[in-house]
Amino acid sequence: MLENNDLGKLIIRLTLGGLILLHGIHKLFNISGTVAWMGGALAAHHIPSFVAYGVFLGEIIAPLMIISGYYSRIGALLVVGNMLFAIFLVHMSELFSLNGQGGWSLELQGFFLFSALALLFLGGGKYGINRH
Repeated sequence: MLENNDLGKLIIRLTLGGLILLHGIHKLFNISGTVAWMGGALAAHHIPSFVAYGVFLGEIIAPLMIISGYYSRIGALLVVGNMLFAIFLVHMSELFSLNGQGGWSLELQGFFLFSALALLFLGGGKYGINRH
């Protein structure tokens, strides 16, 4: 009776997409609407500065794709890439540490990464624009 895979996929899509979209909106409107603030992190790893625009792709465009069910697997792949960049460029020192409450310091990044991986393998379900 409670088995509804497509409803479960919709819940995953709305949760993942909605939560990561809030981070993208915050960066867009509260960090001067640019990605210049990422320049130092990218330069330290010898990565070209234009790669910073991937933040908006991974935190605004991809979540909108995921929420709407429009090529949600591609949106999920973009989020996976975005989170891998975030972990390795910004949060690597926290990878094996716990926060003040005893949880993994990268709980949020881990949630985004692994939920996006699940969505990549599951697909978006029938409650979306592409319906698969």
